[in-house]
Amino acid sequence: MLCGIDEAGRGPIAGPLVVAGVVLLEEIDGLNDSKILSEKKREILFDEIKNKSKYHIVFTSAKTIDEKGLSYCLRNSIMEIMQNLEVHCDDFLMDGNTTFKIANLKCKIKADATVPQVSAASILAKVSRDRYMCKISSRYSNYAFDKHKGYGTKTHIEAIKKFGRSDEHRVTFKLKALNEEINNDLTAQMIIKF
Repeated sequence: MLCGIDEAGRGPIAGPLVVAGVVLLEEIDGLNDSKILSEKKREILFDEIKNKSKYHIVFTSAKTIDEKGLSYCLRNSIMEIMQNLEVHCDDFLMDGNTTFKIANLKCKIKADATVPQVSAASILAKVSRDRYMCKISSRYSNYAFDKHKGYGTKTHIEAIKKFGRSDEHRVTFKLKALNEEINNDLTAQMIIKF
C-alpha cells in the first residue's frame, strides 16, 4: 500500500507548517489538490478521509521554523509520518521535487492532483492548518488570521506594519514590503545540509 505525503504552510509568514501522511483503506470520490477544491468540499472530504484511512498529521510552530529552518522541519515531519505509518504501507510518495535525502521516500511533481493518497494528504494538511489559523484568530484579532491564514496579503502586511509581528509570525521570513533586508549570516545558519 502507498502512503501519500503533502504539506500546507510552507510559504506563509505566520502560523505552523503542517505535513500529513495518508494510507487510504477505501476509495474516496472527489479527491484532488486541496488548493483547487472549495473550502466546503475540503471540509466534507476531511472527515471522509479520516474515517477511511490511516493517517498522521504533524504541526511545526513558527518558532521552530525560525530556529531550525524550513527544510529541516519538513524533513523531520516526513520522518515522523514514515515512522508512524510504516506498519500500514510499503511505499511513501511526497508531493514535489525533492525527497530531502530520505531513504525509501519517492517524490512526484503534482502528485497532489494525480495520486489519491497524496491528494488526501493535501486535504488533511490544508484543512488542519486552516482550522488552526481560524482558532487562533480571536486571540490575535489585529491580524485577521481567519481571513488570509497567515499568507502575505496586503491586509496582513498592513497589520504587521501597524502592530509588528506576533509570536505566530516567522521572523526569518523577510518582507520586501516592509523593506526588511535579509541577514546573510542568519540565512547561512538556516541552511541545513543533509
